[in-house]
Amino acid sequence: MSEIVTSLADATPPEGEEPYFCFTATLRIFGEIGDLDAISRTLGLQPKHTHRKGERKSPSRPDTWKEDAWLYEPPVDENRSLEEHIMALWDRLRPNMDFLKSLKASHKVDIFCGYRSNSCTAGFEVSHECLGLFIELEVPFGVSVIIT
Repeated sequence: MSEIVTSLADATPPEGEEPYFCFTATLRIFGEIGDLDAISRTLGLQPKHTHRKGERKSPSRPDTWKEDAWLYEPPVDENRSLEEHIMALWDRLRPNMDFLKSLKASHKVDIFCGYRSNSCTAGFEVSHECLGLFIELEVPFGVSVIIT
């Protein structure tokens, strides 16, 4: 299991706040996607989010999406470790790796990992086993880090 490298007692969030550590791992498919539902049916998964090229990003914003997107995030609480998020995602994707790799010929397929905390002195690690997802899918392992 992954763990916070620095103990919570050593974390230094803003004064008066408890430290928090949140993680996500999301399969993202971008490009010109003719049938978003076909991806859901093939993978047997319901996306957390989809959008179409040209749709407004939100009712209050005039800008629009530049491409179609299908995003899946496994149902893992954000307070669980990044490793748990990645392994839950891989468990759901493993039976369809050939399909996902075939999509890479005409779409951008990646795994978005996120780490959000209010502590600037803590970190995280993941076991080597969960890196197999990135190797098998042939995508880079990266993490978006946000310290608030």
